[in-house]
Parts: sequence; structure tokens; C-alpha cells
Amino acid sequence: MLYANIVGQQEAKGRLLKMVRESRVPHALLFSGKEGSGNLPAALAFAQHLYCKQPTSYGSCGSCISCNKVAKLIHPDLHFVFPIAKSKDVKSSNDLIKEFREAFLHQPYLSLNDWFSELNAENKQPIIPVEESNDILRKLSYTSYEGTYKIMLIWQPEKMNAEAANRLLKILEEPPEQTIFILVTTQPDQLLATILSRVQQIPFYSCTEKEITDALITNYKVNPEVARQTAMLANGNYGEALTLLTHNDESVSFLNNFQSFMRLALKFDCNKAIAWIDENAATGREKQKQFFQYGLEVFRDSLMYNFGNKDLVRLSGHEKLFLEKFAPFITQKNYEKLVEEFNNNYYYIERNANPKILFMDLILKTNELINLK
Repeated sequence: MLYANIVGQQEAKGRLLKMVRESRVPHALLFSGKEGSGNLPAALAFAQHLYCKQPTSYGSCGSCISCNKVAKLIHPDLHFVFPIAKSKDVKSSNDLIKEFREAFLHQPYLSLNDWFSELNAENKQPIIPVEESNDILRKLSYTSYEGTYKIMLIWQPEKMNAEAANRLLKILEEPPEQTIFILVTTQPDQLLATILSRVQQIPFYSCTEKEITDALITNYKVNPEVARQTAMLANGNYGEALTLLTHNDESVSFLNNFQSFMRLALKFDCNKAIAWIDENAATGREKQKQFFQYGLEVFRDSLMYNFGNKDLVRLSGHEKLFLEKFAPFITQKNYEKLVEEFNNNYYYIERNANPKILFMDLILKTNELINLK
């Protein structure tokens, strides 16, 4: 993993480069950022930089034997801890390291939902159990295989139970020599304050729409209009943008589906509503989330259009033509409530709520709000 593979994050990458260049690497770092910000692949890029035999001013060379080992997640001095779905066969990260490697190599912008989907454990509670602390101590007690740093990368440390977190704190207070901890979190507020006080934080920010658009065009040769629309829906999450590309073949599918929904909301027809609900309930959680996200974008642009701020409207092409006709239905009276309903349903879908019930309820509530006088 190279720094160049990370979308945006110039400030964070600059700080990491400076640390290595000046040989002032702290014993514990916290890479903190929302999902899709790139903090996990950046942690791997940083580890690769530290192990590289021929580093450059831009980071690791990417071609030496150490870089190749890190790129495959098989460097003997690089250790991983991550959330698991605990069972009689799975006690710690060691039992799933092969699966984790495969998941990360397939999608470096891995989310916790992605990871648990790979494990077919979407309905289980992610946890880093106390047994993991014992494994950390055991691994760090070994002599470094290649005479360099031992790196312990802990992904989603906020998923540690209380006992595991307290044991980690003790390790951070008296770290073994030549050891670096890299904690990668999406929810730093859920970490113990005493852990936060013992790490140097490196903040990662949501990607801009332009950064995502440019990355999709450059890395995946995506049509510029599709790239722009995908970036808009991704809401700063590059991993989500890649998921959107995987699950959607035509850029117009978002608009067509939203139009069908709004027709039902404007003029309710029970049979047509049931058909639409059945079709969308069968698409899977990711597409359902994309529908809600797209609706939020349309509502936002409608309000901008109504207030005369047309330069702030992000929709274009056929979407903009639709917006000109649809925008009058979005008013100051119903905007906030519509946004609340769509946000709530996005939240419920993430937590495996029944999509048929959600969609029927949303159609009826939207009907009421759109027709609000």
C-alpha cells in the first residue's frame, strides 16, 4: 500500500512522511476518521513506509521484499487485531487472519459492515474480546524477525470490551521496546479517555466530492458524469463510492427509482406501491441505503433551487430537468421532516430492519408531507 493509493488526506500523509523522515515516530498513534476516509489503508501505507528497504521522499518504494510482504499483509513483524464474531471456533483475530487479509486486499477501504458481511455475521455483535490482550502481549514478547519495529495494528479498538481496553491501556503505559501501536478508529469518542491521552492522533477527514470523482475517473476509467453522481451519493466515503460502482450499472437508475417512489407518494396506489416495495426490498441493503442517500440529495438540491441558489445545485442533466418540476413540492414546511424520515430509514436499514415495513411506512408519510399545505 502506497500513500499515493490513498484518496486525498494530504495533511495526514504529510505528517506521517515527516515523522519517518525525522525519525520521530511515537510509540502509539491513533488514525481517526469516518468510514471511507482511508485511515485503514493509510495505516498499512505507514507500516510499509517504516519497513521499506529503499524509502523515497514520497514514502515506501513499493517494490522491495519488505514492501511486498506488507502489501500482502504477511510481514512477520506486522500484527493485526480486529473485531470478530466470537464463537466456539473463533476466539481471537488469529482465527480469522486469512479472511481478513482477503477482505482487505479485495477492498482496502474496508468497513465494519463489509467485514462482517464477508463473515456472514451481519446480525452478530462485533467485539474485540479480552483474550486478544493476551495475544497482543504474547506477540510483542517475541524478538523482531527482521530486526526492525514490531507493529501492532488494532482496527476498530472501540469494539474492545472493558477488560480488553483496560489491559491495552496498561500495555500502552509501558510499551515494549521497538514497538509501534497503530489504532485505527471511526469512533474515537468511544475509546477510554486514558487511551486517548497516550496516543498521538492523526485525523482523517471525509473525502471531497471532487477527490472522489477524480479518483474514480483516474483509477477506474469511470464516465465523468457517473463518477460525479457516484461521488455525490458517497457523501465523502470513498469505500461507499466503490460499492456504488459495484452495485449500479446505470447512472439513471437512481433517478428512475426515486421518480417512481415520488409518483406513489404524490398519488398513492396500493397495488403499485406493493410492487415497488417488493422490487426494492429484494435489492439488498446497500442499494436501499443508496436510495435514501439519493433522496436526501434531491431534497437538498430542491431547497437550493427554490431559494434561487442554482449554483449550489449538484444534480445535472436529466436529474436537473426532473428537479425543475419536482422542487416546488419541497417547502420550508416539509423539508426538515422529509430529511428526518429518510435519515431515520437509512439508520434502520443499516441495522437490518424489515425493508418492506419501512418502505410502506415511508410512502405513506411522504404522501402526507408532500401534500402538506
